[in-house]
Amino acid sequence: MPAGLRRDLGTIESYATLLGILIGAGIFKVTSDAWALTGPSVILGYFVLAPAVLATSVAYSVFISTPLGCEPGGEYAHISRTFGGFTLAFIGVWLKIISYIGALAYLARAFADYLGGGTLVAVASILFFYAVHVAGVRWFGRIQVWMCVILGISLIVLIVPGLFAIHPVNYRPFVTHGIRGFAASLPPLFFAYAGFESLAQTAGEVRDSTRRLPRVFLFGITATMTIYLLMTVVAIGVLPGQSMTAVASLYLPRGAEVIITIGALMAITTSLNGTMMVPSRVAIMLAEDGLAPKWLGRISPHTGTPIVGLTITAVAALILLLSGEISLALNIAVFALVVLYFLHSFALLVLPWRNRELFDSITVHIPLWLQRVSAVISILAMGGIIALQLTSIATIELAAVWTFAGALVYFVAHRGTSRRIEDTEKPKLA
Repeated sequence: MPAGLRRDLGTIESYATLLGILIGAGIFKVTSDAWALTGPSVILGYFVLAPAVLATSVAYSVFISTPLGCEPGGEYAHISRTFGGFTLAFIGVWLKIISYIGALAYLARAFADYLGGGTLVAVASILFFYAVHVAGVRWFGRIQVWMCVILGISLIVLIVPGLFAIHPVNYRPFVTHGIRGFAASLPPLFFAYAGFESLAQTAGEVRDSTRRLPRVFLFGITATMTIYLLMTVVAIGVLPGQSMTAVASLYLPRGAEVIITIGALMAITTSLNGTMMVPSRVAIMLAEDGLAPKWLGRISPHTGTPIVGLTITAVAALILLLSGEISLALNIAVFALVVLYFLHSFALLVLPWRNRELFDSITVHIPLWLQRVSAVISILAMGGIIALQLTSIATIELAAVWTFAGALVYFVAHRGTSRRIEDTEKPKLA
C-alpha cells in the first residue's frame, strides 16, 4: 500500500461505493433513452449485458485477490504488471481519467438541474465533495453510506408499488425497431453499468481489501443488475418512455414523487462522491512508476488523502463545467471504459503465461476454467460494444485526439524516468 493512505473503509462502505457509482443518475434517464431505440426490449438488453458485466467483474475479483489488491492502481497496476510494461496500461487509464473528470462535471450539472439551480450550485457540489475527500477517506465512506441508505429507501418506494401498477399491454410489441434498434440500444444501456471498476481504486484504503473486495464486486454487481431489471420492468410496464418521476406519479399518492426526486438527487451525489476519488488514486500509482511527477501522488500525512491529485481533479472538472465543453471529455466515457475492460480481461486470460508469480498469488476461490471462460465472454462482449461505437465518426475522432494527447504525455514522462518493471517486480508483491 502506498505510504500514507489510511485503511478506514470496510465492507459496508465498499458496497456503498459500488452501488452509489452504478445506481447513478443514468438509470433514471437511460431506460427512457434506450426505449426510444428499441421499445420494451430494453429489458432484454439488460439481460444480454448482465452476463458480460459479471464476466468482466471476474477479472477484477481475481486481480484484487492478489497483492495488487492492496494498491489503488486498479486496472493500471493489473495490466502493467501482467505485461511487464507501461504503454497499454497508461493509454487505457489516461482515457479513463479524462472520462471520469468529464463525468464529474456532468454529474455536477445534473445535480444543479434537478435542484433547479444554476452554475453556482454545480460548482458548489464539486467543491463540497472535494472538501469531503480532502478531510479524509473515512468521511467519504460515512457520507456515501448515508446517501445510499436514502437512495435505497426511495428505490423501494418506487419499485414495490410499481410492480402492482403494471399494464402487460405496454410490453407489446416487444422489439419496435428491429435488430438494429436493439443493437443501437446496447451502448447507452451499458452506460448504466460503466464505472463499476472504480471500486478497485479504494483498494489502498479498504481493510483486508484482498479478501473483501472480490466478494463486493460479484455480489454488488449482481444486486445492481436486479435493481436495474426491476426498475425497467416498472418503468415500461406503467408508462413507457417517460421519466421515473412521471411513472411514479401514476401510482404513488400525491406528493410522494418528492421521494423519487430525493432518490434521484442521492443517485447523482453518490456517483459524484465516488467519481471524485478515482483520478487522484490512479495518479498515486503513476507517480510511483515515474510516469507522473512525485508531487502529483503526494499523500498528506495529516488527512491521509492525495490532496494535490484531488485538487487537480476538482479544478479540471470545474474548467470543463464553466467552459460548457463537458462533452469533449464525457463523449468518450463509455468507449474508454469498454476498451479498458477489454484490455483488463485480456490480461486475465494471458496472466498464467505472462506473469506466473502473480498468477500463483491469486487467493479468490474462482475455478481456473471459470476465470478463462469469463475472460473470453468479456473480451467478445466488449469487442462487440467497441465495434458498435466505432460506427460513430465523432467517437473515433474524440478517441483519436485524446489517445494522441495521452501518447504525448506518456512519451514525455517515459523519457524523464529510467524506471522499468523488471521481471522480478511484475507482481509488486509487498
